[in-house]
Amino acid sequence: MHQLNRRTVVRGGAALGAGALLAAGQASPWTWSPAASVPGAGTGADPRTTWDPECDEIVAELARRGRIPEVNALLRSWTQNGQPLPAGLPADLHDFLTRARRPPAWTDPGTLAAATAFNAKRGTYLGALYGFASGMMSTVIPHEARAVYYSWGGAAMKDRISKTAKLGYDIGTSNAYQSTGEMTVTCIKTRLAHSGVRAVLPKSPYWAASAEQKLPISQADMMVTWHSLPTTVMRLLKVWQVPVDDAESAGFLHSWQLAGHYLGIRDEYLPATWAAARAQAKQVLDPVLAPTPEGIKLADMLLNLGHELDLSLLSRGVLGALTRFMLGDKIADWLRIPREPVWTPLLETSWGPFIAVREGLLEIGTPPAIYWTFDEILRQFVLLYMSELRLPINIAIPTQNNPHYR
Repeated sequence: MHQLNRRTVVRGGAALGAGALLAAGQASPWTWSPAASVPGAGTGADPRTTWDPECDEIVAELARRGRIPEVNALLRSWTQNGQPLPAGLPADLHDFLTRARRPPAWTDPGTLAAATAFNAKRGTYLGALYGFASGMMSTVIPHEARAVYYSWGGAAMKDRISKTAKLGYDIGTSNAYQSTGEMTVTCIKTRLAHSGVRAVLPKSPYWAASAEQKLPISQADMMVTWHSLPTTVMRLLKVWQVPVDDAESAGFLHSWQLAGHYLGIRDEYLPATWAAARAQAKQVLDPVLAPTPEGIKLADMLLNLGHELDLSLLSRGVLGALTRFMLGDKIADWLRIPREPVWTPLLETSWGPFIAVREGLLEIGTPPAIYWTFDEILRQFVLLYMSELRLPINIAIPTQNNPHYR
């Protein structure tokens, strides 16, 4: 087997430069200014040709020494933010994790505290949006869809949902970034897993034949995924006219700024405000959305999850109609989801009044039967989303690709 080493991962990534950009058909210049980022400054480097060299080098070195299985076993017990690092970790990894878990200087506990109120009020919406809207959007993000489909776990979309569920659950807890919380650890383990994917996925001839990159999960790719979560959530809450307190909105953003930092996104790419986030999403998220054969297959699996878990209202037809309602006709057509003759018009005419009644803005809105049905859909979404948390979820560094696509 081809050996992983620093040259193949770190030096190779740094050397891609403009060649990779042209190969990806993305020759337009990077124009988003780091002045709009959390630190307000940065190098301005194009995130499409930038990865996570420090973490990538550590993981490549661990692979070279054959220590990834041992490290995965040791890290399994590391779950809480304030928990000491496991004994026996390689010194270079121990040093890296010590640095990676430190809060950035721009952390604002006061702003972060407001996220707790936001999550408490909007928890039901968030469960549905993280677990489904963001999940379905991932199937029309070409780089992400291909990386998920061909990497370890492959087309096992339930595994993907379980990790998204853990991320969304951990960030929504009142102690997310406190010593007893788990969000920091979850993000850092995901960062290590991303480096593992960068090391092994390029060996997949199936991924290499379809991908437009030499290495997966660039800084731009991570930013796209970031926007598929908080930015997409806020976009839909605004469309649904859900009232959100300004302080709580800022707290929610700050919780995700911290998540991005711990996931390995450079601070200079993390938007400082929602206005900056919306502007950045227009450059990095919206233009890249497109169908792929891999994404269509993943979406098909997602649409069947409600049936697999015997959740009566989350039939394929309902989930398809919700996809069309949440993400629009264009994306639904890309994913070959037919227009559902009953649920699509019902959502279009009754969801707005349902939200208004639920938010206490209207005393009389949707008929009681429709109100109950929509509320039950949200409840079952949360059941679907949370069901993946019943067993301990272990985020590990992969050592191979999808075994079905060797």
